[in-house]
Amino acid sequence: MTADNLILKCENVVMDYDGFKALNNCNFSVQYNELRVVIGPNGAGKTTLLDVICGKTHPTSGTIMFGKNTNLVGKNAEDITKLGVGRKFQAPSIYGNLSVWQNLDLSLKRASKGVFPTLMGRSTPAERERIGETLETIGLSADVHTRAGSLSHGQKQWLEIGMVILQDPSLLLVDEPVAGMSDKETEQTGRLLQSLAEKHAIVVIEHDMDFVRQIARIVTVLAEGTVICEGTVEQVQADNHVREIYLGRARVAH
Repeated sequence: MTADNLILKCENVVMDYDGFKALNNCNFSVQYNELRVVIGPNGAGKTTLLDVICGKTHPTSGTIMFGKNTNLVGKNAEDITKLGVGRKFQAPSIYGNLSVWQNLDLSLKRASKGVFPTLMGRSTPAERERIGETLETIGLSADVHTRAGSLSHGQKQWLEIGMVILQDPSLLLVDEPVAGMSDKETEQTGRLLQSLAEKHAIVVIEHDMDFVRQIARIVTVLAEGTVICEGTVEQVQADNHVREIYLGRARVAH
């Protein structure tokens, strides 16, 4: 992994909550067009890591470099989104009373034109083409006029992923995307994320190890806010330290 190919580099990041370090000198890097999966036991700092990257929380110390020259630390969430970092939270956040198309159209236009032009259907041909391409990507072309609130759980997740990618992120952060999904939806979500990794760097937080095995190229293991292991699924599963952490027989030494 060369520095020139890194889209994200977290270096010695600490998130201290009155003495509790949710992140403890965390070092974490991601390459352009990489699909990275982050795993770890409950309380390991996985969601906190996404929070500090996207600006929801400001770390106590450390640097978070995006691209070659931009330190995200101290920037607000809106500015970080504009720089090209998209976040998909665990619970889908969609407009249930609007159609699938309107959700995507609103996401595309929200920054400049607002809600009312969107609902009046004043999109340009280029914008309509982009939405159509996104519908194909997320597998919802047949549901374009469906009220979003009536979609299945998996479809709602795919819709929100579509809403995020329409904002043109270079880096997409995805928190437990398959929680509550059927096996078929889980498999389809894996294919979706793999296809998106052709144009975006993606960091996925996940507990479902079957899903991790389906999509992971490189896995990062967090425990007590620190990266303890990185490698392929096979390498991570064979690591004695990882086994001890998950079985509760050892604690990470700091």
